[in-house]
Amino acid sequence: MHDLKPITPLGAVDPRVDNIGPLTLTEITSVALASVAARLGSEEATRKTLGELIGAEAPAPSRHAGDMLTAFWTGPDQWMVEAPISTHEDLAHRLVAAFGTDASVTEQTDAWCRFDLKGEDHPAVMERLCAVDLANWQGGEVQRTTIDHLGCFVLARDARTLSVIGPRSSAGSLHHALITACRSVF
Repeated sequence: MHDLKPITPLGAVDPRVDNIGPLTLTEITSVALASVAARLGSEEATRKTLGELIGAEAPAPSRHAGDMLTAFWTGPDQWMVEAPISTHEDLAHRLVAAFGTDASVTEQTDAWCRFDLKGEDHPAVMERLCAVDLANWQGGEVQRTTIDHLGCFVLARDARTLSVIGPRSSAGSLHHALITACRSVF
């Protein structure tokens, strides 16, 4: 078979964009993901290498940092690393080369989906979905939570943009929960 075409987590050719009132919900498919976990005895070396890769300190609990390569904290000495898929399709391979035996790296791109919620009123939407107080988030914050029974990460990209990262196998359910909450506010 040579006619295979990639599809988005929602099963389409192009990422979905929904406008609800002043909010925009966008399916993001342009990001590569890999998890990094420091191996016992290599925690400091892993933090140092991660910091060099993202151009900032390795993120502390409930934080994310970086520019082109970004990372967010997922647990003690564990992070998820993001990069543009157009330049980092082989992100996990590059991270394995950078960390060597100091960390375990796992490809995560096809395991997760991401939806960005942009607009001033995203806290009112998210309070209907999860127990994360977003009212004072300005950018750089991360929280692991559940949305519609799904384990998700919520990241503040800036004061107006949230990313919700959830399991790709449940992308439709997560999208439905986000859309329903947006419509309940507007």
